[in-house]
Amino acid sequence: MQVSSVNDVKIYNLSCGKSLPEWLSDRKKRALQKKDVDIQRRIELIQDFDMPTVSTAIKVSKDGQYILAAGTYKPRVRCYDTYQLSLKFERCLDSDVVTFDILSDDYSKLVFLHCNRYVEFHSQHGHYYKTRIPKFGRDFSYHYPSCDLYFVGASSEVYRLNLEQGKFLNSLQTDAVENNVCDINPVHYLFATGTAEGKVECWDPRTRGRVGLLDCALSSVTEDTEVEGLPSVSALKFNGALHMAVGTSTGQILMYDLRSNRPLLVKDHHYGLPIKSIHFQNQLDLVLSADSKIIKMWNKDTGKIFSTLEPEHDINDVCLYPNSGMLFTANEDPKMNTFYIPALGPAPSWCSFLDNLTEELEENPETTVYDDYKFVTRKDLDSLGLAHLIGSPLLRAYMHGFFMDIRLYHKVKTMANPFAYDEYRKDKIRQKIEETRAQRVQIKKLPKVNKQLAIKLIEEEEEADQQTLKKKKGKSLPNILSDDRFKVMFENPDYQVDEASEEFRLLNPIVSKVNEKRKKKLRKLECELAHEQKEEEEPEGKPSDAESSESSDDDKGWVEEVRKQRKLMYFEERAKRQERKEKAREDRHTSLEPKFFEIKAGEEFRSFKDAARKQKLQKTTLEDRLKFEEKSGTLNVSDATVGSKQLTFKLKKTEQQQKQQEAEWQHHQERKKLRRAAGHLQSKPARGRGGSMGRGAGGAGGAGGEDPFKGEDL
Repeated sequence: MQVSSVNDVKIYNLSCGKSLPEWLSDRKKRALQKKDVDIQRRIELIQDFDMPTVSTAIKVSKDGQYILAAGTYKPRVRCYDTYQLSLKFERCLDSDVVTFDILSDDYSKLVFLHCNRYVEFHSQHGHYYKTRIPKFGRDFSYHYPSCDLYFVGASSEVYRLNLEQGKFLNSLQTDAVENNVCDINPVHYLFATGTAEGKVECWDPRTRGRVGLLDCALSSVTEDTEVEGLPSVSALKFNGALHMAVGTSTGQILMYDLRSNRPLLVKDHHYGLPIKSIHFQNQLDLVLSADSKIIKMWNKDTGKIFSTLEPEHDINDVCLYPNSGMLFTANEDPKMNTFYIPALGPAPSWCSFLDNLTEELEENPETTVYDDYKFVTRKDLDSLGLAHLIGSPLLRAYMHGFFMDIRLYHKVKTMANPFAYDEYRKDKIRQKIEETRAQRVQIKKLPKVNKQLAIKLIEEEEEADQQTLKKKKGKSLPNILSDDRFKVMFENPDYQVDEASEEFRLLNPIVSKVNEKRKKKLRKLECELAHEQKEEEEPEGKPSDAESSESSDDDKGWVEEVRKQRKLMYFEERAKRQERKEKAREDRHTSLEPKFFEIKAGEEFRSFKDAARKQKLQKTTLEDRLKFEEKSGTLNVSDATVGSKQLTFKLKKTEQQQKQQEAEWQHHQERKKLRRAAGHLQSKPARGRGGSMGRGAGGAGGAGGEDPFKGEDL
């Protein structure tokens, strides 16, 4: 779930949650759902609330129990039961649905207008009847007192189909070439149709005569609106008996009182996109207007914005659940969005638990991005030194880059630039100091970022001021340098224009010629600021003949300059490719060579011998080591300096050596206790060889125990 706030109005996107990558298998997705707490906290308000590809229209039944949506591909209609919070049924159709309507309180009577001129009727059990209208239809409305269906479309006629008699009646002939939308007033049943010429015609169904005509095209054009072409009517909605809202194809909503031919209010979306739907919220006197980009909520009397809602995908239709703060949108995405706005009203009775969850969900907003993965391009991989991972499971190819684990990305980035945080901290401190300096002393000078662009804007502003002075009318253009919205562009170094980039060189082929004058002016201003001199305004006047000739030469040399820049870029790219090839060839050559240390002649394996000799000396005593060093000549002791002094020291042993020495000492003590002395044994005088042998045997036996040959003559 995602929580956003516009004008201190909380908006909860119930369809939004932590997304799972599509390349993961079902088994990995289930395992991830068990481990990740954020995925477990997702709220699926209505099960399977989506379409295979795109949803085109969505409506709620009059009793509020069923939600019906039409979509593609393949064309189908789905009905959701709010009491069960799941899909009730699904019916496939023969062609795409332009719009549909619910004639009964529940889903038992449905009418579908198809894109191939067919009108299809459905009952509770399914398909009931199908008929066809003469021209392609765009919208229809149902007149309850007479049971008539009014169809408008690519024709000047309004076709009437009576459902009680089951036949077409006489059509209504309008003055328009085509009709886009229509609506019937719920109080006095006045029928209104919006034409492609930007007019609204009102008809009385009782007399089948036209009772009014509104020209909305001219009324929608004001001083603040920029309209290209004649706007047509794209949305129409009645509110009560006397009020009506008209939406145009250029993004304006006109509020009318039926007693006047002038609009009470004109509201502009400032997107230039056709208005697709209009809804009224009478509890707060609000109007909910939507185009394909945004949904705006504003006061119907003053036009003040209450809040705005901008989904991720283009909007096709909007449905406001009656007497609640819940919105449903059909959009260019398989998932149909569900929004809950507590400021508009309470949650519906079938999901009243949302009122208790909103307080907890405000503290933990969710996002729809892949929080566990980082998207990197090939250039980023080269800068981080991870180009060799391409093709491995650590990188997942996606569009023009790769997805990699966010933990691996942070680890490698820290290793590549360990002082990034320190540099970031120093930049922030420097920016704070500069801000305090700017607040303390106000100096008229150029910004440190995009100086040439600032000079260009100043020159354009001066030229515009001269033109307004000559004409003595009109408004001057707003200055970007003084606009707070563009302040960061002249303060943050990240917005510096890179003149060496490929895009800049192609889009600005004559920038070098034009910037010569600005560079001279830049150097002049910098010198003046260095000497702390006041700037003097340049005299206004017409450009000289040299400047006019230069501009004409620039216009003539446009194509040549573009070709020159392209040739330079081609040669630079070829040089870079050649350099990369040579580098790759050197890398392959060096990788085949053995990576050993250099062996000098006559000193083969000297380090191995020295290591063995040092290890052997460590096991000997200090006296032996001194003697060995004297023999080798490495020890040089002078009697005059040392004399007869003797140095005694003990080496510090490690814990392991101490334990080993203690174990050996205990072993020797045990051996001493077990050993028996042989001093009580007496040997007899030797008798030839046998005496010596007996003596030796007796000695050996005494050492190991009692002599087995004791007292015997050998």
